[in-house]
This record gives sequence, C-alpha cells and structure tokens, in this order.
Amino acid sequence: MLNISQLFIYPVKSLSGIALESAQVTDRGLQHDRRWMLVNEQNRFLSQRELPKMALLQVTLEKDGIRIKSAEQPHDDIIIPYDTEENGMEKVTIWNATCDARRVGEKIDTWFSNKLGVTCKLVFMPDESMRPVDTTSGFHPDGKYTSFADAYPFLLIGEASLQDLNSRLQEPVTIKRFRPNIVFSGGLPYQEDEIGDFTINTILFTGLENCARCMVPNVDPETGIPGREPVKTLATYRLHNKKINFGRNVVHSGKGIIRVGDEIRLL
Repeated sequence: MLNISQLFIYPVKSLSGIALESAQVTDRGLQHDRRWMLVNEQNRFLSQRELPKMALLQVTLEKDGIRIKSAEQPHDDIIIPYDTEENGMEKVTIWNATCDARRVGEKIDTWFSNKLGVTCKLVFMPDESMRPVDTTSGFHPDGKYTSFADAYPFLLIGEASLQDLNSRLQEPVTIKRFRPNIVFSGGLPYQEDEIGDFTINTILFTGLENCARCMVPNVDPETGIPGREPVKTLATYRLHNKKINFGRNVVHSGKGIIRVGDEIRLL
C-alpha cells in the first residue's frame, strides 16, 4: 500500500518550501504553490540555478499573506499580501512559456533585491492567468494547467527512492533537496517511474514523465551553498537519454483536499 507521507508547497518559486498536513488541490496544483515568482529586469524567472542564496529565504503562511525572512537576517522580514488585484498585469517568461502576472509592489521588490544582491521584482499569478502544461520535452496535455512550477502541477517522489540514493552517498540528503509536492511511503525504490493513473480520495492523478534534474538538488537548503552531490551520484545510475531522472511529473483532474496518511490507489 502506498500512502502520502509528506506534502510540500513552495509559494514563491525557488524559495524554501512549507510542509503541510493537508492541502487543497486547485486547478493548477496545490493551493498557493508557486503562485509567486521573482523575475529579472527582462521579466524572466529567477531560480536557485543562478541564485542559490534563494534557498535561504524562508516562507511561512500567515492569515493575510505569506511572510518571508532571510536565514541570514531572521529579524528582517516582509509580508506579501494574498490579494494584489489593484496592480496591473505584465508578461513574464518561465522557460518556454510567457504568461500574465501581477507585480506585487516596489517596496517588496527592493527588499528582495537587497537580500539577493540583484535587481529583481516579485510577481503573482492571479486566477485569470492560465498557463497550460506545455513542456520542452513535448508533453502538452489538453486542459491541464500549472502555476510558476517548471512545467507540471505536481512532483511525486517515493521515500524508498530517497533511501536507495542515500545508501549510495557518503552524506545522506533530505527530500527537501528535490522539492517534491507529494512524498509517499511504501512500495519499491523508483516505483514512481512507472506510475500512470492513480487516485487520492476522489481526485485523479496521472504520471506523465520522469523529472529530469538540474543542479538545484546540489544546493544545501540549510546553507544555500551548492556542491556536487547528490546529482553526481545520481548520474552514475539514473542517467537515461542524457537526462538524470529522479521523481515523477504529474497532472490531475478534479479538486479537493489531500492529507498526509491518505492512500494512493494505483489504477
């Protein structure tokens, strides 16, 4: 039997994640997941690939917005409101996609620019901005949408896969390195590679392709310092068609609540 063991959201793309006991599934993934994103002066997305220090910006959910603070300066924080309807729309780019987003505000842009040492601004994806799932690898499922995630609304990883990887590493890593949304217990290492349709409660999910990893898992989420592991070790046994795979990219149909402990029913 497979069961959800952990749930994560990442409200601001490439900043720290939040572990949840339950989460609302929306039309484009888990509620609040990657609905905010930092962009450069050309309105192109920023991530830990070029700014590993983004890992040190910690996020919490508050009643009226999300709170961001730096692990380096924990007493200097800022609240980002959930509602940014008064601001106009701009075009922003993430990988091969261009979509509409709202700028959050100059004060917040300045805070992030100072913390990261680059000129940047924060944008928000409102409900009326619909970004279809359209990946660089060719998957374009009709009627499926995502947020500012790299390509898909969900990333699924099995605990057994992480345990197998850690058995090959000199220093074990945590699941935080891989930024999943749904982690499950039970099953075999890399069982997620072959998972197609499954349900959690009444919601249908479909695994479409395995997640090709970049260098972001090499960034230590506690220090923001990049190294060579675990991607170096993954490359020795998880390389397929010149891509290092770890985790399963997933789309879905339906809305509802999923919780830690819920059963994943394979179809």
